[in-house]
Amino acid sequence: MKPVLALVGRPNVGKSTLFNRLTKSRDAIVADFAGLTRDRHYGDGRLGEREYIVIDTGGFEPTAESGIYKEMAKQTRQAVAEADAVVFVVDARAGVSGQDHDIARFLRTAGKKVLLAVNKAEGMREAPQLAEFHELGIGEPLPVSASHGQGVRSLLEAALEDFPFAQEDEDAALDDPDRPIRLAVAGRPNVGKSTLINTWLGEERLVAFDQPGTTRDAISVPFERNGQKFELIDTAGLRRKGRVFEAIEKFSVVKTLQAIADANVVLLLVDATQGVSDQDAHIAGYVLDAGRAVVIAINKWDAVDSYQREMVQRSIEQRLAFLKFAPVLYMSALKRQGLGPVWKAIADAWGSATRNLPTPVLTRLLQEAVQFQQPKRSGAFRPKLRYAHQGGRNPPVIVIHGNSLEHITDTYKRFLEGRFREHFKLTGTPLRIEMKVSRNPFVEKDS
Repeated sequence: MKPVLALVGRPNVGKSTLFNRLTKSRDAIVADFAGLTRDRHYGDGRLGEREYIVIDTGGFEPTAESGIYKEMAKQTRQAVAEADAVVFVVDARAGVSGQDHDIARFLRTAGKKVLLAVNKAEGMREAPQLAEFHELGIGEPLPVSASHGQGVRSLLEAALEDFPFAQEDEDAALDDPDRPIRLAVAGRPNVGKSTLINTWLGEERLVAFDQPGTTRDAISVPFERNGQKFELIDTAGLRRKGRVFEAIEKFSVVKTLQAIADANVVLLLVDATQGVSDQDAHIAGYVLDAGRAVVIAINKWDAVDSYQREMVQRSIEQRLAFLKFAPVLYMSALKRQGLGPVWKAIADAWGSATRNLPTPVLTRLLQEAVQFQQPKRSGAFRPKLRYAHQGGRNPPVIVIHGNSLEHITDTYKRFLEGRFREHFKLTGTPLRIEMKVSRNPFVEKDS
C-alpha cells in the first residue's frame, strides 16, 4: 500500500503550494468528490522509486463550532484519520499563533507520526526564528520553502522513512501460477459494491475477514472460482457493527486510490439508475493512469426501462470514451443476473494485461501496418519504423524503434494500437506504445 501523507495547518501557510510541489500537478488524480468540501484534494507523488498519496486539506480550526469552518475541521480530522503521517505546516514569517497551538494539541492526541514543516523559511536554516516553533511540542522544526522547493526532499525522506518499501520482481510475480489475481471492486457509494461482494462470498464470510481499524484498512478477501485464486480488495468500507468510527465517512477516496494501485484488475461498478457521473469518470481516469486492467459492469440493469438503458449506454460512450478497450457488461448483483460473463471478462482482461508479445510477431505486424498506411511526412522527412518489441506487462508496453519517430502523430499511434490489439485480441487492458529514436553514432564526429 502507498503511504498516505496529510497536509494540515491553519489557512494561508502554503499547504496547497506544498501539495503542488509534492504531486507535481494539482489536478493529477481526482477532482472534487461528492460529499467532500472543495478544500480536500488527493494526489499521487513519487520520491525515487517510492510512491505515496498526499491529501491537501483546508484551513484547520479545531475549535470551530459552526458553519463552513466546522465542516473544514471535520474534513481535516478525516484526513488525519486516513493518513500514515501528518505534515503540520506553519508559517516561518508569521511565527507561532494561538491557532497553531490548538492544532498541535489535537495532533498530539491523534496517535500519528507528525512532522513540523516550517514553510516560507528561505535562507533560515540556522535562523533563531525557528526556535520558537519548539514550543508546539511536535518535535524538531524542519525549514522548507514550498514555492522554491528548498528542504522539501529532506521533509519527504523523514516522512517516508518508517514505512517499508518492498520492491518485488514484477515479471516473476506475474508468472507465478499460484499468485492470486488481485481484484478491486470500485465505484461511488451506493452503487452495489457491498451487495455484489456479499453475493459472491456470503455476508458472514466477508465479516470474518474484516480488518478492524481506521477506514484506510483495505478489506482483502481470499476467493477461488473454477480453480482460479482471487484476492478481492473491497472499497465499500464494510465494518463490523459496533466498530464503526463515527468520524469516518462511508466512502474513502484514499481507500479507493490505494485499492486501485494495489490491484491487478479493477471492476468499475456503475449504477444503471444514475448513469455515468463525474465521480465515475474520475475513478476511471485514475484506473487508466495507474495502467490497470479494467472491466465496466453496469449494475441494477433490471431496474431501468428501455429509455433509461439507452441513456446509460450513451453516457458510457461520452464520459468513458477513453476506456474504449474495456468490456461493458450488464448485471444485477441483487438478483444474481449476468455474473458469469463478468467473471469471464475479468479473466480475459488479466490474460490480456500479462500476455507475452513475441518480437518477431510485433515487428511483422508493424511492417504490415506501415505497408497498409505510412505515417505522414514531417517536412522533408518521413518517420521510419524499423522494429518493435515488448517493453513491459501489466499493462503491455510496445517499444517501436526507428528514425524521426518524434514526428509520429497520436492518430497514427492509435492506428498502430488498433492493429496490435486486433491481432493479439487484447481486451480490458491499456496498451502503451513508446517510440525510441535510433541515434546516428557519427552525427557528433565531424572532422
